Amino acid sequence: MADEKRTEQEYEQIIDKTTYHKIRLEDEMKRSFIAYAMAVNVSRAIPDARDGLKPVHRRILYSMNELGIDSDKPFKKCARIVGDVLGKYHPHGDSSVYEALVRLAQGFSIRCPLVEGQGNFGSVDGDPAAAMRYTEARLSKIAAEMLRDIDKRTVDMGPNFDDTLSQPLVLPARYPNLLVNGSDGIAVGMATNIPPHNLGETIDGAIALIDNPDITIEELMTKIPAPDFPTGGYVFGRQGIRSAYETGRGTCYLRAKTDIEEFNGGTRQRIIVHEIPYQVNKAVLIQTIAEMVKDKRIEGIADIKDESDRKGMRIVIDVKRDANAMVVLNTLFKHTKLQVSFGIINLALRDGVPRVMSLKELLECFVKHQRNVIERRTKFDLDKAKEREHILMGLVIALDNVDEVIALIRASSDKPEAIQKLCERFDLSEKQANAILEIRLQRLVHMEMDKIKQELVDIEKMIAEYQRILGDPKAVDEVIKLELGEIKAKYNTPRRSVLTYDTNEINIEDLIALEDVVVTMTRGGYIKRISADEYAAQHRGGIGVTAHRTKDEDAVDSMFTCSSHDEVFMFSNLGKVYVLKAYEIPEAAKNGKGRAMANVLTVLTEGEVINTIMPVSKESGRIGKLILATKNGKIKKTEMTEFESIRKNGKIAISLDEGDELIGAVLTEGDNEVLMAASKGKCIRFHESAIRSMGRTAHGVKGITLTGDDYVVGVAVVDEEKSLLTITDNGVGKRTEFSDFRQMKNRGGRGVTCQNITEKTGKLASIITVDEDDDIIIITNEGTVIRTSVSAINVYSRTATGVIIMRLSEGAYINNVARIEKDEKIEEESRKVDEEIKTMESSVTSISNEERESLSSDEESF
Repeated sequence: MADEKRTEQEYEQIIDKTTYHKIRLEDEMKRSFIAYAMAVNVSRAIPDARDGLKPVHRRILYSMNELGIDSDKPFKKCARIVGDVLGKYHPHGDSSVYEALVRLAQGFSIRCPLVEGQGNFGSVDGDPAAAMRYTEARLSKIAAEMLRDIDKRTVDMGPNFDDTLSQPLVLPARYPNLLVNGSDGIAVGMATNIPPHNLGETIDGAIALIDNPDITIEELMTKIPAPDFPTGGYVFGRQGIRSAYETGRGTCYLRAKTDIEEFNGGTRQRIIVHEIPYQVNKAVLIQTIAEMVKDKRIEGIADIKDESDRKGMRIVIDVKRDANAMVVLNTLFKHTKLQVSFGIINLALRDGVPRVMSLKELLECFVKHQRNVIERRTKFDLDKAKEREHILMGLVIALDNVDEVIALIRASSDKPEAIQKLCERFDLSEKQANAILEIRLQRLVHMEMDKIKQELVDIEKMIAEYQRILGDPKAVDEVIKLELGEIKAKYNTPRRSVLTYDTNEINIEDLIALEDVVVTMTRGGYIKRISADEYAAQHRGGIGVTAHRTKDEDAVDSMFTCSSHDEVFMFSNLGKVYVLKAYEIPEAAKNGKGRAMANVLTVLTEGEVINTIMPVSKESGRIGKLILATKNGKIKKTEMTEFESIRKNGKIAISLDEGDELIGAVLTEGDNEVLMAASKGKCIRFHESAIRSMGRTAHGVKGITLTGDDYVVGVAVVDEEKSLLTITDNGVGKRTEFSDFRQMKNRGGRGVTCQNITEKTGKLASIITVDEDDDIIIITNEGTVIRTSVSAINVYSRTATGVIIMRLSEGAYINNVARIEKDEKIEEESRKVDEEIKTMESSVTSISNEERESLSSDEESF
């Protein structure tokens, strides 16, 4: 114990005599960790804002340049390149160097590959590159712009890891590589994730900054609107992109580029994926979708196939027969990587320190670097030019005194003596004298002497230009702009990612053209939208054009015109109402059959069909009353305010008796008269005050009394300044003034005749209120449409039969009629047709007056 105590005492004495400092372990850990973190961040994980490269990428490009593996040279084994980089500049594992080399060659990883690879360099399916002993590589053409003029002392050099070689601390980088190819990396305590951009757009942004150093982010975004990813797809989230450009941090969203195609004779749909979001593994994406379908987390998918080949990507997703492809696609966007978010962090080294920078600051770093590169290159070229000028001036002196120079050289015993004599005699420098001694005798011919003098003149001009550039900062900027323009012209490619808008940021209507559209629906439940301009007007009595290709045993049931921004109220046979914007109704060609209503309104229950559709203009909104008429003669009035908020699953609009169905709906201002018409040609007119306002779930009251198999065909709002157009199944129609229909004191009567119905005319098909300046569109059960001017249809009494408005094929009948504002161009065409008809009639002289009167009466009676 004593020995131990003495030992401790001795130990304490030794400590007392030793100089030491007390430190807190926590403080030392902080200092040491920060030093380690900065070393890792600066030398490994964070790119330099000037050339956009991390050290390993910079060393790879520099080593390949030293090896002479340019774009016009043969490929070299990647193992040779990796070995050279490891042995000279990068004392780390070979896998880290090879993986960095592979990334520089992957066209799906960076926007402008800096290495051209030969062999397997991986794929978007996540397949790794082949071993470096199998693959070959060389610098790409655009990589030459990263290294151009590096031999002119344009950048600072530093020692390698063993101080035996020098390596560039930054590359000249003649274009904004950091923005063009982007960068990502996880460092210690920080991360960077800079998206790639389009080369041409980025160069335009850099030039705009040079022209206007005070340019705003908003103005820069007119040149660089958004990232441009190598895998294409859609980019949206403008607010997030703006935030990233302004603050250095933000989020945008990437969505796959898809199409919806019909197959199997138009009865089935499939989703085609042509492009997927950046850095999404295609094989994993397909496997994820398949597993979700198997686990029933995604419904409506029948099959998924990968049909991608060398021509491009093609993922085919077959949709089940009863599913809506758009609904399935939206589900895929929500639950899979067909849509991903991309967090932007513009972190890069600025003056050796990691900083989060705005778009403008990133471009400022590049422009500042380029100014330094141009100045250093120009100084190098100036020094070389002055050296050459100095030699040429000595040669010119020698050539002007060639005989004396030759004699002096011949009289000298050796080269040093000759140099001394030349310097003393002609006041030359040692370099000039040495150049004179080394000149070949062939240069002494007259032609060669002239070339030397001309070269001196050219060198003097170059020196003057270099001095001008170095003396004027604006001249330096002009050089930068000129060279950037040349790079853009040589290497620019079209934008791959389509910039679109986030539906949460803007009103979708702002992106939809405001136009008149025609909406048609068949009895089989097929609906479509088409621009009203597709229908050219025909003269009364025309045969029409095909407007809706129907399936066998189907028939067009409803049609109306409205604005593309209007709401469309859709009433079902069960008395429910649904609402869609007109532009949400699928668009189709004139002869297309449209989309099944079950795929447009996916909330319809079994046995429920839409049988009445009605537009509600944006201007009128929910002002006024909604009048609903049923096939069995009931009528109901409800405040439009009852329909202010209609969800996707709809609302009850009217309660129907068994066997009854909704056949028409109109909007009134609350003080209008309405007219109901039945298939046997009877109609009744009464004031809407005769109908009390009811709730949405009410049944309604009797509007007209029907007999036998009669049924209501339509309801119209009375306007004394307009007229009522009626048309029968067989295309016979007329206009009648509303004053011809007396107002009934009470609703529920049998009504009066509105059109003479015969076996030839067929039953009354439809009624509508029209103006002299309107056009109408008439559609048959076969989907044939005719557009004609209302003014071309004569006004007759309510008991008249009318005239042929549309000639029908055998078995066809009129199904509906819709009003549309007149097109002046169409009106002019109709006027010309009328004139031609009058000319033809006047030229026919062989027909007697009696025969003409007979023909006219036949048309009137028919």
